[in-house]
Amino acid sequence: MAQKILDRFKLDGKTALVTGGAQGIGEAYCYALGEAGAKIAVVDINLALAEETAHNLGKQGIEAIAVKTDVTNPEDVAKMVKTVVDKWGKLTIGVNNAGMGVWRSSLVQDFSEWRKILSLNLDAVFLCAQSEARVMEKAGYGKIINTASMSAHISNTPQDQAAYNSSKAGVLHLTRSLAAEWAPKNIRVNSISPGYTKTALVDKLLETPEGKTMLPKWLEKVPMGRMASPEDLQGAIVYLAAEASDYATGTDIIIDGGYCCW
Repeated sequence: MAQKILDRFKLDGKTALVTGGAQGIGEAYCYALGEAGAKIAVVDINLALAEETAHNLGKQGIEAIAVKTDVTNPEDVAKMVKTVVDKWGKLTIGVNNAGMGVWRSSLVQDFSEWRKILSLNLDAVFLCAQSEARVMEKAGYGKIINTASMSAHISNTPQDQAAYNSSKAGVLHLTRSLAAEWAPKNIRVNSISPGYTKTALVDKLLETPEGKTMLPKWLEKVPMGRMASPEDLQGAIVYLAAEASDYATGTDIIIDGGYCCW
């Protein structure tokens, strides 16, 4: 008899790492995966924030560690994965979520800034996925989940963010490419594309003079009439991490309140 459906969403016995896991969307992912039963490595370049998040997870009965990592550095990424494997003996779930965005006209954007955005948003996703998959291949099973964006599918306005849009489009196609390549190894690679999401970092942007003009224009184009909360993304991360999604690979789940429906 087949396993009951809710049991197939449980992550008991699984281990997960979440990059950019100390705050915002990444923090929400850590809680969701932990509450579903996984042990969590909170990965962030800010160790103090990662330790705080790991401590708070612990207070909820979730086993968690903090791992300081520069995800743009190949040696750091390899150490990140090794830390998880040394701690728990395996890595089941890799969530590659760290990223950044900048509003800048392409006419004036420095190439160094372009490269910084592409390095963190796209190169780092490849480095993390590659290192995670090397461990998962040996185990014969794994789930890799990348954070893309609705901006991977559209050029949203009115902000100028060609570098961000391009990097996230790259994440989307990288996800599909790795999914096809690694499917025979029993490694699933999927992505989540959030829409406008209310995090502390976004709130800071919206407090700027330019940002204050953005919010009403954004909400005009969101059929649901509001920004997402990080909690709105938690169902998708648990689904993609769990055995319930074992036949899903190369899939992108857009969670944008309907923005891309127009």
